[in-house]
Amino acid sequence: MQKVAIVTGGGRGLGEAICHALADAGITTVVADIRVELAEKVAQDLRQNGKDAIAVSLDVADSEQVATVTDKVISQYGKVDVLVNNAGIDLTVPLEEMPVQEWNRILGVNLTGPFLMSQAVFPTMKSQGGGYIVNITSTAAKRAWANASAYHASKWGLLGFSHALHVEGRPHNIKVTAVVAGGMQTPFLTERFPDIDMTTLQDPKNVAQTVLYLLMQPAETVIAEIMVLPMKESSWP
Repeated sequence: MQKVAIVTGGGRGLGEAICHALADAGITTVVADIRVELAEKVAQDLRQNGKDAIAVSLDVADSEQVATVTDKVISQYGKVDVLVNNAGIDLTVPLEEMPVQEWNRILGVNLTGPFLMSQAVFPTMKSQGGGYIVNITSTAAKRAWANASAYHASKWGLLGFSHALHVEGRPHNIKVTAVVAGGMQTPFLTERFPDIDMTTLQDPKNVAQTVLYLLMQPAETVIAEIMVLPMKESSWP
């Protein structure tokens, strides 16, 4: 039976690349995104290439939407084998200019979202004898730069949450990995920093292949954390 994966923020950028990598490996892929029109396009592209994929509208910070989507996937497929917590947002402003509503929104998507999604699939993964949760963090979870206080807080928090979940998951054969990704050629960076040097960034397909690599590890092995950097990474020594 085919494995089933949910990818949050799957409508573009790294999420889209992960959806393609998983689908190409024969995994049924649920493309989840708050911008459902983007998710629909990705799922349609996959289906046109003979892959099994559906699109769902999802705001990961909304507990009711999380419950609705996970219930839909479990009802349709009977299981969830893989969850990739990829959805992420940021606002690049100094601390004094960060509205509390935006702070809450960023932490809601980047940190509370993975918590809600993981909590929603954990019982199913336990009952089916195992599963895999991949949390997409960032070099922002390892060091800090100016004008990204909420992003850093959320990604440092996600890294800690991922390791805590790793400890809780292991007795139930649930593997959990934090993927610390360096800068990528995705709209997340290029739309906010149009003058960024693209040669310092990596293709998101490379990070997507790392996610696939994690899923291919032997049953008795789990990689709790992995860092994937472009060769010209500027945010890591």
